Amino acid sequence: MKKNAYTTKETGNLGERLACEYLGTQGYIIMERNYWKKYGEIDIIAKKDGIIHFIEVKTVSYETKQALEYAVSHETWRPEEQVTDRKLHQIEKALETWISERQYEGEWQIDVAAVRIVPREIYAAVNYIANIIQ
Repeated sequence: MKKNAYTTKETGNLGERLACEYLGTQGYIIMERNYWKKYGEIDIIAKKDGIIHFIEVKTVSYETKQALEYAVSHETWRPEEQVTDRKLHQIEKALETWISERQYEGEWQIDVAAVRIVPREIYAAVNYIANIIQ
């Protein structure tokens, strides 16, 4: 039987890879991926202009490019809305550990990369939201 759809994990992994590619084109240096602690995970840790970016990636998959474009134009569902207060708390706990382990004393921020993909058509769109906690 032919597999038509990506699993949730495959979709997430593809979204993270695409987010890394996007960040690279924007001048970010990827330092780490999937930094994991029992109380939280950080999908991507990157650096740009002397600032460390702790990036949460949320990915959603569509069957067609037309369906994706409809969702974007009508704001029907935005993957970035899945970054809940609970998720932010988990990220903050993990980044505190990362900062402590490395004795980092510079600037940092939490960003979100919302990735929409159409695997069958090899199409993706990234909405990068910088510094979600001010």
